[in-house]
Amino acid sequence: MPKSKRNRPVTLSKTKKKGREHKENIVNSIREAIEKYDSVYVFTFENMRNLKFKEFREKLKSSCRFFLGSNKVMQVALGRSVADELRPGLHKISKLVRGDSGLCFTNLPKEEVQRLFNEYEEYDFARTGTLATEKVELNEGPLDQFTHEMEPFLRKQNMPVRLNKGVIELLSDCVVCEEGQPLSPESARILRLLGIKMATFRLHLTCRWSSEEFEVYQEGLEDSDVESS
Repeated sequence: MPKSKRNRPVTLSKTKKKGREHKENIVNSIREAIEKYDSVYVFTFENMRNLKFKEFREKLKSSCRFFLGSNKVMQVALGRSVADELRPGLHKISKLVRGDSGLCFTNLPKEEVQRLFNEYEEYDFARTGTLATEKVELNEGPLDQFTHEMEPFLRKQNMPVRLNKGVIELLSDCVVCEEGQPLSPESARILRLLGIKMATFRLHLTCRWSSEEFEVYQEGLEDSDVESS
């Protein structure tokens, strides 16, 4: 009888785990960046696309350093209070590192940074759960945009279809999604097949710190959000 794979020994020394050492490396890297760059920005993101962000970061690698990851680790690196901040005022931006946030260190003029972030926009296919930005409806009749091999797949997406002389035919009008409603897995797949992109990857500046000033960019952030505890 062959040996079960479950019983095969695994050498734990070959496995890697992001533990304390990994976190300390991030903290040290952020603190090195604080010494190297004049300004630190906190930014938030929506509809994150890793590949698109990597391209954005690569474009600015000569002038900026970006950090994404655990908010708590980034807060520790910056300093959570006046007592443990590396430079005066850094604890203020530390308090605004929350939710889907990241850090950008740079020596670029603030007007240039604001322009880069405000103009950045990338469209992509929406994922399950994303709110539809418009209503999409397919009318009864032939679906010429799909080849006949797609008929079984479309049927699995709860679409009323059949093959008619090698052409996929929609037996009745079909609403793929409603504006403002979350996309189902089936809707997300059909929108991708139709080439309809409803997700926009954007970056928003929250605040900026430099040795001369501290600025908050997003409306709705109260003074108490950045006051020391």
